[in-house]
Amino acid sequence: MYILGFSAYYHDSAACLLHNGDIVAAVQEERFTRKKYDAGFPENAIKYCLSQADITTDQLDHIVFYEKPFIKFERLLETYLAFAPRGFKSFATSMPVWIKDKLFQKTMIVKELESLFGKQVNWRERLLFSEHHLSHAASAFYPSPFNEAAVLTMDGVGEWTTTSLAIGRGNSLAVHKEIHFPHSLGLLYSAFTYYTGFKVNSGEYKVMGLAPYGEPKYANLIKKHLIDIAEDGSFQLNMSYFGYCTGLTMTNAKFDKLFGGVARQSESQLTQREMDLAASIQQVSVEIIVKLAKGVKKETNAKNLCLAGGVALNCVANGILLREKIFDDIWIQPAAGDAGGALGAALAAYYIMLDKPRKPSAGRDKMRGSFLGPEFSREQINEQLIKCGAVFHEVEEEELIQQTAKALEEGKAVGWMNGRMEFGPRALGGRSIIADARSPKMQKLLNLKVKYRESFRPFAPSVLREDVSDWFEIDYDSPYMLLVADVKENKRYQMSDEEEVLLGIDRLNVPHSEIPAVTHVDYSSRAQTVHKDTNPKYHSLITRFKKLTGCPVIVNTSFNVRGEPIICSPLDAFRCFMGTELDILVVGNFTLLKEEQDPKLAENYETRYELD
Repeated sequence: MYILGFSAYYHDSAACLLHNGDIVAAVQEERFTRKKYDAGFPENAIKYCLSQADITTDQLDHIVFYEKPFIKFERLLETYLAFAPRGFKSFATSMPVWIKDKLFQKTMIVKELESLFGKQVNWRERLLFSEHHLSHAASAFYPSPFNEAAVLTMDGVGEWTTTSLAIGRGNSLAVHKEIHFPHSLGLLYSAFTYYTGFKVNSGEYKVMGLAPYGEPKYANLIKKHLIDIAEDGSFQLNMSYFGYCTGLTMTNAKFDKLFGGVARQSESQLTQREMDLAASIQQVSVEIIVKLAKGVKKETNAKNLCLAGGVALNCVANGILLREKIFDDIWIQPAAGDAGGALGAALAAYYIMLDKPRKPSAGRDKMRGSFLGPEFSREQINEQLIKCGAVFHEVEEEELIQQTAKALEEGKAVGWMNGRMEFGPRALGGRSIIADARSPKMQKLLNLKVKYRESFRPFAPSVLREDVSDWFEIDYDSPYMLLVADVKENKRYQMSDEEEVLLGIDRLNVPHSEIPAVTHVDYSSRAQTVHKDTNPKYHSLITRFKKLTGCPVIVNTSFNVRGEPIICSPLDAFRCFMGTELDILVVGNFTLLKEEQDPKLAENYETRYELD
């Protein structure tokens, strides 16, 4: 049985294909269109999924959309009526789109499918709809290694739900409790994303990265005026401070007055105020998430917890949850946002609607390191590189590993494209930029000269799973880069009296550990554990680097520049390589040196994409 799930029309459109409940392929549309967070119908993603399974559309048993449009329309309409006439501007902007297109989404989807694949299949008959939060919950529970688990989903908003608790047992999954719009932890965090000058639905991780530079000076103010938090983690927002129900902005003049000024303009200079605001909303969010988890534990007595929804990408909170040991074990969906809803919709159809049996893999999740996207053959790589006009060398894998490890030791920045592309927002060693974590200059170099983004942004380490506990305060699988842990005490550098008094970004230039390029100013790090069975080539590279340097840790950041989707193809890789100050490009078993390339092939990547 083949089931195709997809998400679209909001942000992060994606498609996923199941065969008898197993994940065959999953990919975001943005990787093909090169339009970040592409919300369009996932035409290319669907075609890839079908090609990966080598099937035609008539072999699809069901196609499942990740939410129910009519219920979402009901929420928009009722919100307008509740706030009328104040919400007229928002209503006047959104309603024409809904009346023209989105209200009749089933018909629109059928037309898209007919246009792409013809009318020989009765698409209307095969098309199913899941609920938004059920899709999220299914994406977290069914691929998890647990037979039973509580499932906590937190995001901005689905149809009505913003936070939900579900219970999963075997093949069953049922939602037990919900918090409804407009009360939303995700939207509260997004309000501060907007207020600190970053883009909503993309800049939230920047707020998380900015938080360690500040002090939570506004945390009590947030809890006093903006949100009422119950002991079980449930909450209510004071909507008089927010604009997202009635206007076109997240916050309003009352919010500005409370925090002593208007929202920061995008790309203007960051001040200590923004850093303190980031630290404050991060602290409040962690407090809520921990209380929600404790409330879930008290109510369900579950041993295991699964997390999904955009808020589940807050890896700082995830790391704290793990350390709190509220549950015996935790599993987080690596594509926790709306892209993962495509996967969850397909899984919900298979296990809930069709009542198929489920057998969890003991101790292992079913996403195989999340390498679920396209892979390119030797012939395809060769063909694309020739077409680019690239100068390249093909070498045996052993030699390639040796050369790349040596380049890292020498301080080179390397573009690394290996095997299948990752599903989700994190590069995990399939489409990565890698470098020496021991370099005190590497964070700034990569941010400013390669990624063309803000200098404060932290980088994650890739570390051999067998060595993680020697370097970080964690001894736990973290293959999806979703847990923050502190660098080991014995690997840290003691700060001088002069360094201790530094504030904000000034602390960035002070090496904090033996691996300064991946150590944040609060000694934290978003560690990715690298496993031999899911990514053997990447594991071999880091192993060789360890033999050369004694260090089993390298920098790993996504292979892209600011505002660009992560690269997918060899062509994408070459263009990004030429448009940045990367030194070396590795694609499969082909290596490319920057000094051997024709400079005329370089595009201006510094301004090609808009800052996200």
